Amino acid sequence: MGNSLSYKGYTALVEFDAESGMLFGSVAGIRDGIFFEGRNADEMKQFFQEAVDDYLSFCKEKGKEPERPFKGSFNVRIGPELHEKAALAAAARKQSLNQFVAAAIAAAL
Repeated sequence: MGNSLSYKGYTALVEFDAESGMLFGSVAGIRDGIFFEGRNADEMKQFFQEAVDDYLSFCKEKGKEPERPFKGSFNVRIGPELHEKAALAAAARKQSLNQFVAAAIAAAL
């Protein structure tokens, strides 16, 4: 992806703010906020890596386990009718609902 950076298992999405002329980014997939900004691609890469390192140091100092993004499980809320249709379609294919949903997501991507 052209607007993302990866470092130590963390991925950040980068956006451009035309009004300020700045780039800004945030780490995706975690509840803790890791944010950074810069004026160009080199700064963004450097400040992203520093932000991740600072986050990991902070967690270690506080005795907190750092959040890890994209663990492979998430909750999805859908209406009961769609839930029923998906469960029945999965059963008809002799799949679990997890397998059915994973295949549907993979097909959509």
